[in-house]
Order: sequence, then C-alpha cells, then structure tokens
Amino acid sequence: MDTGGVSGLSTSTVGRGEAAAFALPESALIGVGRRPFGIYVHVPFCATRCGYCDFNTYTAGELGTSASPQSWMEGLRRELDLAAQMTGAPAVDTVFVGGGTPSLLGGDGLADVLGAVRSSFGLADGAEVTTESNPESTSPEFFERLLAGGFTRISLGMQSAAQHVLKVLDRTHTPGRAVAAALEARAAGFGHVNLDLIYGTPGERDEDLDLSLDAVLSAGVDHVSAYALIVEDGTALARKVRRGELPAPDDDVLASRYERIDARLAEAGLTWYEVSNWAREDAACQHNLGYWDGGDWWGAGPGAHSHVGGVRWWNVKHPARYADQLAAGSLPVGGSEQLTDEDVHVERVMLTARLRTGLPVAELDDAERRAAERVVADGLLVRAGEHLVLTDRGRLLADAVVRTVLR
Repeated sequence: MDTGGVSGLSTSTVGRGEAAAFALPESALIGVGRRPFGIYVHVPFCATRCGYCDFNTYTAGELGTSASPQSWMEGLRRELDLAAQMTGAPAVDTVFVGGGTPSLLGGDGLADVLGAVRSSFGLADGAEVTTESNPESTSPEFFERLLAGGFTRISLGMQSAAQHVLKVLDRTHTPGRAVAAALEARAAGFGHVNLDLIYGTPGERDEDLDLSLDAVLSAGVDHVSAYALIVEDGTALARKVRRGELPAPDDDVLASRYERIDARLAEAGLTWYEVSNWAREDAACQHNLGYWDGGDWWGAGPGAHSHVGGVRWWNVKHPARYADQLAAGSLPVGGSEQLTDEDVHVERVMLTARLRTGLPVAELDDAERRAAERVVADGLLVRAGEHLVLTDRGRLLADAVVRTVLR
C-alpha cells in the first residue's frame, strides 16, 4: 500500500503547531508545475484490520460515530481546494488513491474522489490515475465505473494464493478472488493492472510462493509489486511473534524467495525497475517514480505525507480531527520539515540506488565515489555509463549498499 510519500531521514522542522500557521515558503513554490506533480489521496477506512498492517486505517467499530466517509469526503474537498490555492493549481500528472481500502467507497465514491481532484487542480493530458482495491470489494461493474470515471490503473492486494498464508496475514479475501478481480479489470478495459504480493510469511513454503506466482502470471497483469513481510511494532502479528506463536521471518529465506520471484517474473517478461517492483515495457507506476525521483506531490487525507520543493509535511492522523480542522478552515498539518541540502542528497542516493536506472555518479562526492568503487569491487554495484546499478546480489543488500556509500 502506498503511504503518500517516502519516509524521511531529516529532523530539521519548520513548524509543528496547528495547521493554520502552515504555509509553503516562496522558495518551495519556484518550479511547481515544471516538475512532475502528483496527488495522493488517503482513504483511511477498512472493513477489518489485517494482522500485519500498521497503516493509518480504521474499521467502523474503531471510529464509532466520530467520523464517516461523508465527513472525510467533505474534508478532502476542502483540503484539495486549499492545496490548489497554495500551489497555484498545477495540472496533475499522477493521482494515486490508497489506503486503507479505497474500494469500500464503491465505483461512484471513487469517481467522486477523482472529480474533486479535477475540480481543484485539473489533470494533465495522459495523466496516470490509480486506485488500490481489495479484491473482495470489487466487481465487473465496479471496474467499469472506474474506467468511465477516468481511472487508468488498478492495484489489487493479493498477498498470496495460499489460504493458510492469507489466514496468518488476517486477509479476508479467498485465494482465487485476486486473480478473478484482475481479469475483470482487464475485461473492463484497464490496460494497467498491478497485483501486490507479500513473501516470507511464517508458514509459507516454496510451493506456496510458486502457487502465487502461477496465479499472478495467469492473470496477465503488466505490473507486480512484491514485498518481504516486515513485522511492524504494535501489530497483531508482532504480538504473536513476541509470544512465540509464530516465527519471525528468516533473512535467508526472504533472500531465496526474492530470487525465486525475480526469476519467474523476468522469464515472463516483467522486468524489475525498482527493487520491489516489476513491470512490462511502459507499465511502471509513474506516481511512485515521482516519489523516487524527488518530484512534488500533495498527500490529501488523514495521515498523508506531502513534498513540494524541498518541504515535507504530514497531516494529522485521526479522520475526525482531520475533518474538524478543515471545517474550521485550516489545513490539517500535524508537522513539517525543511529538507537541508544534505537531507536531499541522502534521500536521492537512498532512492535512486533502488532503481534500475541507477544512482548518478555525479551525485556523489569524492569519498562516496571511493566507497562506491569498493562496492563495485564486491560485486554489488555495476557501472552503467554515468550511473551505478545494483547487481542481482546487490538488490538483496540494497540498504547495506546505500549505508556503505553514504558512510
């Protein structure tokens, strides 16, 4: 699931008070509209809470009467209007609706979300418009409505095709539903469909992963995201691991599973373009590339993160507080930070190193170049023109490669 941004490494702040005081400096607004500009919309609602998930999501029982999809939508419209006023309303190149479970809004609800973006900003010609969806809350009619409403791309949470793996993850969909949904999306006319996989779940076997990969390939999708399971503090899964009810994911097993995924997808014509993402030609997710390439985006919705011109900020998390602050005429900003030149450099190295296009050598100072040459000698990076690209083994150790270069 998309979080509306990348996690930052800097701690220099420009304000942590109520959002009424938040304003972008003129320096951040220079060039807005000349750089790619995206909108991320966070839908914080879920029917149930998955045991591994630590995203900013809420079930109906957790929210009670404090917030609703209606109050969230009213707040979203207000935030987008304020965002357009602050940024000058550049035409939006990409829209990504994530969560949570956006498909709980239904086709008409999601069309209204995109309509709100259009009303406040407008879309650039050929804009990529994605929504995440839970396979269980989709249908052929749902996809037809999305296509008619202007969406161009569907991302479906599959996780696994093995029932016992889904049970450990507390996923509610049946194993075959994700593939059926992908086929329905394609039949409706979507040319770009992604399936998400999670690998390394306790109890998952090689044959379970093979079953999942067989299912993904049978769906004929043009994009696959595959993520190693991370046991996040505070989740139900973390509590089970801490109590000894489930084993923690094994790093060696995770590496083996990643190699298995990469080999199968490459054989089927899906090429890695970011360490955890594979796509057919011209099917890479442009919205996420905007994150990784340091573009501008506005994250709308509770807990969403934004970045414009070297300033990053994040919204308050609870949907009720989010809606209340917007009803009072304030942006619901919970905190912000001004990125220093060093912050920007560190993040550019960290993110571009994960891309198939690689890390620009010109980005590195002399000490970093010497460190990078040592990594090349170790077989984890390879020189490709003016870029340094992770080797197959380097992708397994991408974080360590970045730490070595930046040390």
